[in-house]
Amino acid sequence: MNKIELTEFVRKKILEIGFDLVGFSEAKVLDEESEKLKVWLLNRYHADMQWIDETFEKRIIPFKVLPEAKSIISVGLNYYQKNRINTLPENSGRISRYAWGKDYHKVIEKKFKTLRKILNEISPNSKNKFYVDYGPTMDKVWAVKSGLGWMGKHTNVINTSIGSWFFIGTVLTSIEFEPDNPIADMCGECRICIDACPTGAIVNDYVLDASKCISYHTIENKNEIPHELIGKFENYVFGCDICQDVCPWNIKLQIETNEGEFASNPIEYIKEDELKLLDENEFKEKYKGRPILRTGLKNLKRNFEFIKLKERSKV
Repeated sequence: MNKIELTEFVRKKILEIGFDLVGFSEAKVLDEESEKLKVWLLNRYHADMQWIDETFEKRIIPFKVLPEAKSIISVGLNYYQKNRINTLPENSGRISRYAWGKDYHKVIEKKFKTLRKILNEISPNSKNKFYVDYGPTMDKVWAVKSGLGWMGKHTNVINTSIGSWFFIGTVLTSIEFEPDNPIADMCGECRICIDACPTGAIVNDYVLDASKCISYHTIENKNEIPHELIGKFENYVFGCDICQDVCPWNIKLQIETNEGEFASNPIEYIKEDELKLLDENEFKEKYKGRPILRTGLKNLKRNFEFIKLKERSKV
């Protein structure tokens, strides 16, 4: 097979594995993104996520992650599910859609095992590295370069078929594939996501300040949540979907996931009364295999206390 035939063969195989999107790009130094990331870090928009700064060079230079890298394969897996409840029950906290089902890391890693076999069959001596948002790679940047979609103003990648409701996986490989073409930015003059963010976390087009982001504070932040954000969490206790919920592309598409691991027994919200009854072991058992565990019981209870402050502040 020539390079184009090989690329189309692997594309077909990846879609057969169960991924919804796949694209290829050339492994190269990200010069333009390097400058943007520097400014972002200097502005402290990464809050206390120091690992981003510490892995700066690897994020910009893929050859520091895999010296033999020739191509980047970006894959997308749709996780969208429509709301099954119309009104949030009293004393409950909202959960971001991506966490309704099983932990996406495990779901994608399982598919990556099959993809590894495919790549090894094509080229037994190939070098390949697989990441699901935990590696020192700029997954969204590579997804855009690979043609999966364009970077939306809310800093999520938007695809014309499934919107922005998809997880991104990144594969660095020594196999050389034919690169796909990026697609045009279709946000235009729209700024609905920016205006809808209750905390003002989208500080400019395509620029997110994590220190103001609901998702950051309910998941990554292990310290106190800033008081100036009281009353702005819209009852979210794990993640946030506001900027994606209002995106015209997402409203128009609403294509539900075909991945059974996400769709089986979805958890859309957590009841505070039930959470209070759990000890650490019971919490881990109840939410075993789900993203909720990432926050931990202590901080999940903290999040509930924080969203209740909006009522107290009105008194």
